[in-house]
Amino acid sequence: MVALVSTVAYLGLDARRVEVQCQLAAGLPAFNIVGLADKAVGESRERVRAALAAMGLALPAKRITINMSPADLPKEGSHFDLPVALALLAAMEVADAEQLSDYVAVGELALDGRIVGSPGVLLAAIHAAQADKALICPAVQGAEAQWAGGASVVAAPDLVSLLNHLKGTQQLPVPAPGMVEEPVPGPDMRQVKGQETAKRALEIAAAGGHNLLMIGPPGAGKSLLASCLPGILPPMTSTEALESSMVQSVAGMLEDGRIRRARPFRTPHHSASMAALTGGGHKVKPGEISLAHLGVLFLDELPEFQRAVLDSLRQPLETGEVSVARANGHVTFPADVQLVAAMNPCRCGYLGDPALACSRAPKCAADYQGKISGPLLDRIDLHIEVDAVSARDLALPPAAEGSAEVAARVAAARGIQAERLGADRRAHQCTAQW
Repeated sequence: MVALVSTVAYLGLDARRVEVQCQLAAGLPAFNIVGLADKAVGESRERVRAALAAMGLALPAKRITINMSPADLPKEGSHFDLPVALALLAAMEVADAEQLSDYVAVGELALDGRIVGSPGVLLAAIHAAQADKALICPAVQGAEAQWAGGASVVAAPDLVSLLNHLKGTQQLPVPAPGMVEEPVPGPDMRQVKGQETAKRALEIAAAGGHNLLMIGPPGAGKSLLASCLPGILPPMTSTEALESSMVQSVAGMLEDGRIRRARPFRTPHHSASMAALTGGGHKVKPGEISLAHLGVLFLDELPEFQRAVLDSLRQPLETGEVSVARANGHVTFPADVQLVAAMNPCRCGYLGDPALACSRAPKCAADYQGKISGPLLDRIDLHIEVDAVSARDLALPPAAEGSAEVAARVAAARGIQAERLGADRRAHQCTAQW
């Protein structure tokens, strides 16, 4: 007989249906996995063998063939362990093959039979709900899967408990949705001494969703201003929070099923590679620009990034998504971000200061700023100069307005834009009315 179990393969934020087929045939004992599987999937043979041995089961002395259909779709990741094991158990008549047809299964197996977590469970749950099936997933990710809604979730800690649940001899508890993690207060704009023009520009950028470039000497407060931006942005809606969590789920960063309402704030180092910033790698993962989806991407020391890396941001900033092209397929991740960048006016950082500027000024400034291409600068709406803070400014008392007051004005401005443009979800990227 041929036993069938449904699972998914991840292509960006798209979960594609995969059918795991298991056949036991006469012949020399063998265990083969076919269907364009990568090394992690091929290694599942040993994990499945050990997990079944921990249950007291031995593989039958037959030719075992596991086929993953469609065969031309790349299969990557350890989450195929559980569907392979279930298909094998169904072929061995330990599990009910007809009953398993109502489920989508994902999860990695430990050698002792435990079902451990794997990235992308939230996407698998959404796929199962759309296919009108239940989801079998690791117990540690049941809370994450419940956020999808519409799909019955079976969160099993190990293979034995799962089989007992399917046979009706044990009832696994229904997992509760994960907690909603409220925004953690960050730096407040009251901490910024002076810099009234820069704070005003930051408020305008927040209200209109504009990209922002700050140019100023070291110690002027550029990084502090950028870190204040999440505190004046409105919290994400439930739809936006789920969309952002899907990216984190694929990246394996969604902890304990917690959904965050705070907008992401990513600050990659200037030594980041193109794959780290835009996504890619041997196993394609979302990059920093996708992890900052619906939030802020802060690039400090902008000219120190490699020029090719910076130019790779030009298309994502224009379209709101990034496409990673590989020989075996194309993967698209969302990248609707607000870019905030900071840089010194020149390499020494003190252009215009007769006491501290280097002897190569102003040529050093032209060379340093020339590392950033014109098309990238064209995509940054606001360019401001952040002057050094004087000792008199540092002696001033804290500002009367903090992030809470500025956030209220930002929320009001975005409300006006949303009302004017209706259901356009990118309404916050139009020009604010001031």
